[in-house]
Amino acid sequence: MDIIRDTRPTRKKKRYVQVAVAAVVLVGITVGLRSLSPAAPSVDAAIVWVDTVSQGDMFILRRGPGTLVPEQMRWITAVTSGRVEQILALPGTQVEPETTIIRMTNPDVEVEYLRSQQQVSDAEVALIQLETSLATQRLQQEGVLAQTRTQFLDARRVYETNLQLFERNPDLVARADLDRSRELKEELEARLDFEKRRLLVIEESVEEQLAAQRTQIARLRDIMVFNRDRVESMDVTSGVRGVLAEMPLEEGQWALAGQTLARVVQPGRLKAELRIPQTQAQDIAIGQLAFIDTRNDTIEGRVTRIDPAVQNGTVTIDVSLPLELPPSARPDLSVDGTVEIERLDNVIYMGRPTYGQANSRVGIFKLEPDGTHAVRVNVQLGRSSVNEIEIREGLEPGDIVILSDMSQWDGFDRVRLRR
Repeated sequence: MDIIRDTRPTRKKKRYVQVAVAAVVLVGITVGLRSLSPAAPSVDAAIVWVDTVSQGDMFILRRGPGTLVPEQMRWITAVTSGRVEQILALPGTQVEPETTIIRMTNPDVEVEYLRSQQQVSDAEVALIQLETSLATQRLQQEGVLAQTRTQFLDARRVYETNLQLFERNPDLVARADLDRSRELKEELEARLDFEKRRLLVIEESVEEQLAAQRTQIARLRDIMVFNRDRVESMDVTSGVRGVLAEMPLEEGQWALAGQTLARVVQPGRLKAELRIPQTQAQDIAIGQLAFIDTRNDTIEGRVTRIDPAVQNGTVTIDVSLPLELPPSARPDLSVDGTVEIERLDNVIYMGRPTYGQANSRVGIFKLEPDGTHAVRVNVQLGRSSVNEIEIREGLEPGDIVILSDMSQWDGFDRVRLRR
C-alpha cells in the first residue's frame, strides 16, 4: 500500500534559503558600492591652460605700461592775457628759438606800456627841473655867502681901527662906538659861519635829491621795460629749437595769463616713463636693466629715476634710452616696459597660475601619465615674475600642470579631462 508524503515544509525551507541568499547579496553590493570612491568630475580640456615644469635660469621681472617722452621739452605759456589773432605754426613744424608761432593782442597791455613811457618822460623832466632848481639854490647861497663875507671883513676893519684908536687915546673913539663895532663884527662872523654851513648842506643834499630822482626814473624804466616785454610777448616765439608738438588753441580764443599755449619738444633724446603697480615697485632700483616694447621693436635701457609718490596705485619710473633709436620710437608713443629685477640660476619654475601668490603653498592639478586624468598635489611656490613663478617643492621638471582657475573643483583631488 502506497503512503502519501507531505512536501510543503521542504518548499518553505527552500524559499527561506533563497531570501537569505538574496539579502546577503544585496548587503554585499551595498557595502561594495559604499566602499568605492566617487567618480572624478569631467573638465573640458579645451578650456584649461596647462604648462610644463622647467628647470633652468629664471628672470624676476616687473612690467608696466608707459609712454615715450622727450628728455627735453618746453611748455610755452601766456605771459599775459590776450586774444589769439593768428596761429603761424601747426603741430609737427620744425621751429627755431626766434620762430613766431602765435600772434596775440591785448589793448589794455598796450595802453599800460604807453602810460609807463609817459611816466618815465615826466620823471626825466622832473630830474632836469630838480637839477636846475638845486643849481640855482647853490648859486644864490654862494652869492649870499660872498656878500656876508664882504660885510664881515668891512666890520672887522672898522673894529680893528676903532680898537687901535681907543688904545692910543680913549678920547679919539667913544667907548660905545668901539663896542658897537665889535658887536657888528661878531654878528657878521657868526652869520658868515651860518651861511657857510647852509651852502655845505645844499651841496650835500644835491646829490641825494638827484640820486633819489634817478632811482625813481630807473624804477619807472623797469616798469616800462616790463610793459614793453608784455607787449612783445603778444608775438609768442618757441624759445628753443625743436618740433612743435602741441597747440591747444584756436584763432579768436582768449588765453589767460599762465595758460599753456604750445609745447615744443627736442626730439634728439627720448626716455620711457613706465607706470609700475605699487605692489611690485618696491623691488625696482636705479640702474636696473629695462626692456621697452614699442610693438615693433624692443629697446634696452636703464632705470634712472623712481618717483617717490604713488599715483592711482602706480609708481612712475624713468628709463633712459640709447641715442640711436629705431624708427618706431617717437614722442608720446604708448609702450610696455619690463624691468629685470634678478636672475635665479638653475631653479625649477613654471608659468604663473591664476591663483596662488609668491612664497605660498597651493594645491595644483598635475596631469597623470595617461594624459586623461589630473591629480591634486601640494606645491610650495617661491619668487614670482611677470609670467613665471619658482617651484621650491612638490613638482619636478617635465611635470604638466593646470594653471587655470580650478577653484570650483576644490572638493575633488582628481579630475578627468574631457577631450
